[in-house]
Amino acid sequence: MGYSIYTSISQGETAIRDQKARINRRIRVPQIRLIGEEGEQLGIMPTFQAQELAEEQGLDLVEVAPNAEPPVCKLMNYGKFQYDQQKKEREARKNQKIVEVKEVRLSPNSDEHYIEVRTTQARQFLKEGDKVKFVVRFRGRQLAHTDIGMKMLLDIAESLRDVATIEQRPLPEGKSYTLLIAPGAPKSPKRERPAPVANAPQAPAPQAAPLPVDAVAGESAQTEG
Repeated sequence: MGYSIYTSISQGETAIRDQKARINRRIRVPQIRLIGEEGEQLGIMPTFQAQELAEEQGLDLVEVAPNAEPPVCKLMNYGKFQYDQQKKEREARKNQKIVEVKEVRLSPNSDEHYIEVRTTQARQFLKEGDKVKFVVRFRGRQLAHTDIGMKMLLDIAESLRDVATIEQRPLPEGKSYTLLIAPGAPKSPKRERPAPVANAPQAPAPQAAPLPVDAVAGESAQTEG
């Protein structure tokens, strides 16, 4: 079979999972190419013959590539296939962590204790795998001092840098400034050792200090004596 047929089979298996494939007596084309339960090629045959073969083996005849010429069908236990697929999907959903965005609201007048409490709360959210969106809302004359909210958000981001990365730097949204951070501390860049310089001059080996002249003379006198 050519590449196009294998592509059609792959698309057909998706249709099987979506319960859109034709099975058994719903397959009305005059002939098909049949694939066995273990993937073996059984050749081209009349559709009624393949349907009888499926019934004899207690299996279903499932169309997996309707656009091929001729269409490709496979022998399988269709009910078991659907059950296994549903089980896999349930397991995948059970193991999947749904990332939520927790919102923490502040104001330019929030005192240090309140900010510290909210930052601690955000730290816990981050450790649980959720993102955190800080919102500093301005009212009335506070809009003339948005720099206060900007500094507040940058200080919060700095205090959480050991457990979070900035996904969206502080930006104005209407009458608010927002900061979005995600779990995961930023990776520090690896420091590379400098490569050795080829033919680098070697340091001279240390030499013993010369003896004093008096010591040399005294040693010579003892030798002669």
